Amino acid sequence: MALASTEKVVLGCIAFGIFWVLAVFPSVPFMPVGRTAGSLLGAMLMVLFRVMSPEDAYKAIDLPILGLLFGTMVVSIFLERADMFKYLGSALAWRSRGSKDLLFRVCLVSAVASALFTNDTCCVVLTEFILKLARQNNLPPQPFLLALASSSNIGSAATPIGNPQNLVIAVQSGITFGQFLVGVFPAMIVGVITNTCILLCYFWKYLSVPEKDQERGGGGGGGAGGPEVVADDEVTSHRFTPARMSHASSVNGGGDDCVSEPMRRSDSLNRAETLSSMRSRSYNSEGDIQVAIRSMRASSMSQEMVEVSTVCDGGGGGGVGVGVGPRKITRTTSHQRSVIIEDAPEADAARDGGEKGKDGEEVKEKRWKVLVWKSAVYLTTLGMLVALLMGLNMSWSAITAALVLLALDFTDAQACLEKVSYSLLIFFCGMFITVAGFNRTGIPNALWEMVEPHSRIDSAKGTALLAVVILVLSNVASNVPTVLLLGSRVAVSAAAISPASEKKAWLILAWVSTVAGNLTLLGSAANLIVCEQARRAQFFGYNLTFWSHLRFGVPSTIIVTAIGLLIVTSY
Repeated sequence: MALASTEKVVLGCIAFGIFWVLAVFPSVPFMPVGRTAGSLLGAMLMVLFRVMSPEDAYKAIDLPILGLLFGTMVVSIFLERADMFKYLGSALAWRSRGSKDLLFRVCLVSAVASALFTNDTCCVVLTEFILKLARQNNLPPQPFLLALASSSNIGSAATPIGNPQNLVIAVQSGITFGQFLVGVFPAMIVGVITNTCILLCYFWKYLSVPEKDQERGGGGGGGAGGPEVVADDEVTSHRFTPARMSHASSVNGGGDDCVSEPMRRSDSLNRAETLSSMRSRSYNSEGDIQVAIRSMRASSMSQEMVEVSTVCDGGGGGGVGVGVGPRKITRTTSHQRSVIIEDAPEADAARDGGEKGKDGEEVKEKRWKVLVWKSAVYLTTLGMLVALLMGLNMSWSAITAALVLLALDFTDAQACLEKVSYSLLIFFCGMFITVAGFNRTGIPNALWEMVEPHSRIDSAKGTALLAVVILVLSNVASNVPTVLLLGSRVAVSAAAISPASEKKAWLILAWVSTVAGNLTLLGSAANLIVCEQARRAQFFGYNLTFWSHLRFGVPSTIIVTAIGLLIVTSY
C-alpha cells in the first residue's frame, strides 16, 4: 500500500498522535480527559480530517471482539458475586509455609485466574487481599505486588479470553480456543515458573529477614512507617454494631408492697422486622447470610438485656404493708434470662419457639438458594469454556453464557449490567477507528516493508527481530494497537512461508505483546490497576513506583519472552 496524499498523512499522524498521548498518558495537563475520551477524539479527528469516511469508520468497529469482551466481563461479574475470587484468596492463605511459599502461590493463582477471568479482573479483585496478607505476615508488599502484576500478564497469554489483545488475535486469525491453549499454555507455565524464580532471587534477602526485623521496618519495601497490621476480624467482621439498651432503674416511692415487672421489648415485632428485611433482599453470597444471622442474634441479645427495677420489701400481712425502703437488686444475664422464662406466659414461650423455628427455616432456605445459584454460575461458566474448547463461535458463546446467568439471577439485570466497563468498550470502538484511519495513511505499511525482509519467522534471527519490534511497539503504542497494526501484516508475511507458519506467527504475536506488558509500569493496564489499588488500599496502602517496577521488569521480560519464544516456535 502506497502512502496517501501529504495532507492525509499529516492529518492522520496528528489524529493518531493525540490518541496515543491520551491513551498512554491519560492525565496530561493540557487535556486531562482520560483514555476513553482520547480514543473517541482520535476517531472523530480521523473523520473530520477526511482520512476516512463516516461509513468506513463504522465498518472499522469489530463487533465480534466487542461481543466477546462484553460477555466475558458479565461472566466475571457473576463469578465475583459467587465468591470465586474469595475462594482463590483463601487458597493463597491456606496452610502457608512461609514467605517464599506464599510468593509462589501468588504467582500460580494469579496466572491461572487471569487465564480464565482476564488479567485486569484478577488484579482488581486480588490486589488488596494480597497486600493485606503480606502486611499481616510482616512481609514487604513489593515482591507480592510485582508477583501479582507480572504473573497475571504472563498467565493471560495462555487463552484468547485472558486479555484484550488475545481477543483481537483470536477473532482475526480464526484460531480456535483449543489451538490457542495448546500453542501458548506450555510457554505460559514455564514463563510463570521462570518469573517466580527471578522474583525469589531478586527479593531473597527481603523474604528471608527474620520476623522481628521486619516488624522494625527491615522488610525492605513495606515495613518502615507502614500502617498497623489489623486482624481479619477487625476489618471484615464489624459490619454493624448490635443495639444496646441503657441500664436505667426506676425508683418507686409508694408505701405499698410492689415489685415492678421487667420491661421487655416485643419479640414478635423485632423478629417480624428482621424477616421482612430478609425477604426484601436477594442474598447471593455466604457473607450476606452471615450478616442476616448476626442481625437476628443481635436482636435476641438486646431482648435479653432487660432492665431490673427496684424491688420494695413489704412487711405485715393481709396484703397491706408498710414500705421499709427501696433496695436495688443486681442480677446476672443468665439470671435475667431465667426470670424472663419464668415470668413469661406459656403461650408467649410457645410463640417464641415457633418463631425461632421459622427463622431457622428461613436461613436454611436462603442457604440452599445461594448454593443452587452458585452452582448454576459455575456450571454455566464451565459450559462456556467447553463451548470455546469445542471450537464454537467465541463471541456468541460468551454472550450466551452472560444471558443465561442474567436469566438465572431472577432479578433486574440493571444492577449487574451497571458494573460492566462500558468505558472500555467505548475505548475499543474509538481505537478501532483511529487505528484503521492511521493504516489508511500508509505509514505502518511503509515501515513494515522496511522491517519485514529481516523479521521472517523461518529463522532464529528473524524471529528475534520480530519479537523486538513487537516488544518496543507494545510499550510505545500499547499492546492492543500494536496487534491491530501488525497482526494482518505479520500473518501475510508468515503465510508466504507456509500455512502452519501463519498460525505460529499469530501465537508469537500473542505471547510477545502480552509479556511485553511486564517491561514497564505503563506497559499493561494490569500493572496500573495493581499500582492504583495498592496505593488506595484503606488499611494497607503501598506505593509501587515506576522505577521499582522497571528494575525487576526489564530482566524478567527479556528472559521470560526469550524462553517462551523457544517453546511457541517449536509448536
